[in-house]
Amino acid sequence: QVQLVESGGGLVQAGGSMRLSCAASGRTFSMYYMAWFRQATGKQRELVAAISSGGSTDYADSVKGRFTISRHNTKNTHYLQMDSLKPEDTAVYSCAVNRLPGTQRYMYWGQGTQVTVSS
Repeated sequence: QVQLVESGGGLVQAGGSMRLSCAASGRTFSMYYMAWFRQATGKQRELVAAISSGGSTDYADSVKGRFTISRHNTKNTHYLQMDSLKPEDTAVYSCAVNRLPGTQRYMYWGQGTQVTVSS
């Protein structure tokens, strides 16, 4: 059974940094896309960042230059380093792995972790 467990969320002041981790178990995902999504209250879920098996990355325009996605294939884990955080980054952040070909849909999801940025 595949499980994704996120860690690292919480409360941070604007301008601060936070690192999220997503540890996968149940199978190896070294050959698959990994990603982070977020959903703020009253808004649709949006893709924040994604990373391919080869390390190619893609970011939402709102986080470019501030967030960095990375992966550690041996540990079956991926990360989201968030710097220069803004109050508008407040959301529930969810990790996902195994993107379905030709889509932005992912097969496996974590439970989500709250990130709150205070002004």
